[in-house]
Amino acid sequence: MHSIHSPRRRALALAAGVALAGLLAPMAALAQPGAAAYPTKPVRLVVGYAAGGATDVIARLIAIKLSEQMGQQFVVDNRAGANSNVGADIVAHSPPDGATLYLFTIANTINATLYDKLNFDAQKDFEPVGLIARVPNILVVNPKLPIKSVAEYLKFAADSPNGITFASSGSGSSIHLSGEMFKMVSKANMLHVPYKGSAPAVTDLLGGQVQSMFDNTPSSMPHVQAGRLRAIAITSAKRSPLLPDVPTIAESGYPGFDVQSWFAIAAPTGTPRAIVERLNTELNKALALPDVKKRLDELAATPDPGTPEQLRTFIAAETRRWNEVVKASGAKAE
Repeated sequence: MHSIHSPRRRALALAAGVALAGLLAPMAALAQPGAAAYPTKPVRLVVGYAAGGATDVIARLIAIKLSEQMGQQFVVDNRAGANSNVGADIVAHSPPDGATLYLFTIANTINATLYDKLNFDAQKDFEPVGLIARVPNILVVNPKLPIKSVAEYLKFAADSPNGITFASSGSGSSIHLSGEMFKMVSKANMLHVPYKGSAPAVTDLLGGQVQSMFDNTPSSMPHVQAGRLRAIAITSAKRSPLLPDVPTIAESGYPGFDVQSWFAIAAPTGTPRAIVERLNTELNKALALPDVKKRLDELAATPDPGTPEQLRTFIAAETRRWNEVVKASGAKAE
């Protein structure tokens, strides 16, 4: 009778263990796709806006770097419509396998309140990957107005029978709600004038048909530098290196005021944790590259690397904040 410790028994037990491990390994891999092999095919990065705007430019910059770093093409897919909801809807209902990603923006946290009915939930249906960058807005006025500071802006508004006019790229846009946020904290006498897009709003501001605007910095900066518009204040917590002489709204009497557009990457809910972590690592690596920092700087954007958990917390906070502003302003989706 063989002892339980005989060489033959040990050999059989070892063989059985190896065979079992061989069977379990593929099953484990199927249960939790590893990040090492990802991506095995091209990845689609859906952008909810047309080509050429700030969101698209930032998406393409990141897509190029992720392609270089990860050995597969990251292809930008522009799906414009309904203030980015069309693109968000596509990604929210895509398979959670890392093959489809979304360029998540401030608009998605505004739209959660702005639209009465959406086919997705911006918090529940997306897996946050990481923040890319933030871009402040600037309060600009037509230079013919006697306004050179926030205090003078408020005085001019108070002296205007209908309030000082402020243009926006459309009702519920971040440009509009930056103005509404300032109106809430300052109690300023302001009248909103919505346009269909930022370009016609800036054109009328240059022509004097409207008096002010809380515009995205990249859009107004060339006009400020040329003297065609006057920058009164910037909406970020800190001054911009591109406009070092322009004070913040926070230092102009409203401490804590910090409103910025922002851009992030998200995946459909249920995307394996290993893939989310790999994407986050590669995104943060790209944001540290000197050429990426330089290009973002030209767009007045500040890189803001972090973890998926930090982005999840940030999205929840932004959704709460804009819920309050949208309701107070009475803004509705156009």
